[in-house]
Amino acid sequence: MANIKSQKKRVLISREENARNNSKKSAVKTAVKKYEASIAAGDIAKAEELLPATFAIIDAARSDGLFHVNNAARKKARLSKLLDNAKKAQAE
Repeated sequence: MANIKSQKKRVLISREENARNNSKKSAVKTAVKKYEASIAAGDIAKAEELLPATFAIIDAARSDGLFHVNNAARKKARLSKLLDNAKKAQAE
């Protein structure tokens, strides 16, 4: 650990920020897994309900700087495509 007071403070703050970021990333992963599980189970109605909530969690993480703008957009596009493909498969 550092000897300088300001550096000690930076170490403590960076640990707090790291824990907060890990928690938010975990929330994104959990939301995506729930969404993908509902599609895998064939529950399209539940997936449609979860999609806006999942998008909101991804957007919140992006606005906090956890994801690059393009990374968040790619995640959202992939989730939308999953739902569209599931709807097409169910219609056939």
